[in-house]
Parts: sequence; structure tokens; C-alpha cells
Amino acid sequence: MNTPKLIVMLTHNDQTVENARHIFQSCKNSKAQYWGFKEKPLPISEMKELFAEMKACGKTTFLEVVEYDEESGLEGARIAKECGCDILMGTIFFDSINQFCKENNMKYMPFVGEITGRPSVLEGSIDNMIAQAKECLAKGVYGFDLLGYRYTGNPVELNNAFVEAIQAPVCLAGSIDSYQRLDEVLETNPWAFTIGSAFFEEKFGSTFSEQINNVCDYIDK
Repeated sequence: MNTPKLIVMLTHNDQTVENARHIFQSCKNSKAQYWGFKEKPLPISEMKELFAEMKACGKTTFLEVVEYDEESGLEGARIAKECGCDILMGTIFFDSINQFCKENNMKYMPFVGEITGRPSVLEGSIDNMIAQAKECLAKGVYGFDLLGYRYTGNPVELNNAFVEAIQAPVCLAGSIDSYQRLDEVLETNPWAFTIGSAFFEEKFGSTFSEQINNVCDYIDK
């Protein structure tokens, strides 16, 4: 079994924080290899600078786009390309976004299910989400951005069933804010999981860097 990877998200309530660059610089030597943020509200110039700094430190980079219509999702993909990030997370799957990612050698991990709001809320049946994911896999996506703990149903049931059924990278994203949920994540054993808001709310320690290392140590124990 592979240990799930922590993706540190410099976001709070599904928005990139204004001091994201400062936080990254203060934590770049922590144990986290995977880093990302959202497509709003930083100017593209600041996003490009931040991604460039992450890449210079050898980090794997993610942009998570919280958009649900085709044009907004495609614009998020264009931003991800312009910023040079490695993996586009989020957006509802559209063939146009998938094709754009393929043409620009960018890995694509769309949402599944019925999603509304910001912070996002996930609805829909587990069977439908699995069927939707398999259709997307047939079209060549890299993996999936599963908002398991934003689900209005049973999150643990969804996470376990989805990860077991889908033979591709799955990232559990959103609202992982306790060691109990980390235990559940370890049990589910996805490819990766995100933590953003919980770090800003000091759910895993005091300083940002300390919390990152606490989580990395906990999942590697």
C-alpha cells in the first residue's frame, strides 16, 4: 500500500490567501512535496511568481479550479497552463478542458458528482459518481478530485467505494481537519489528499510549517 500524499493548499474557504507567497517561503523546507492553491483571487502575475518559486524548490504543483461551467473551467485550465503548474484539479469534466490539458501536457483531475457553491458542496449517488469517473477515464483523464468530506451523504462510504472502484489517482479534497479524518484517509488509502483551511485554523499544531510536518509524520508512521 502506498502512503497517501499531502497536498498543501494555500487556501482558506476555497480562496487563495493573500499572503500565500510568504507562507510558502516560510514553509518551503517542510516535509511537503506537493503544493497548490485556487484560481481566485490572486492576480495571474502573482500566481505565476508563486508557481515559479515552487518549481524552483522542486515541488509538484497544483491549481484547483472551483468552477462548474465549461467556459469558466476552460479559463481555469488556461491559467494553469500560463502558470506552468503540473496538475489541474477541479472543474466539471468537459471534453474541451480535457483536450486542452492533453494538448499542453498537463494532467487533469476533474471533480465528480453534483457540485454547487464555494466552499463546495457535493451531492449525487455513489454509483453515479463511479460511473461518471469511468467515462472520464476512458477519455484519458489522469485522475479525480473527490470532495469526499463535502458530501451530503456518508463521506467515508463514498471515499472507500470510489477509491476501491477507480483504478487511477484519487485526491480527497476539502475539510480534512482532524486526526480522526486522517485515520479515515489512511484507511481509504487514496493517492493524495489536500489540507488548506485546517492549517490556517491551526487544527494540527501552532505554526504552519509545524502542522505540515505533523501531518507528514502522522501519515508516514
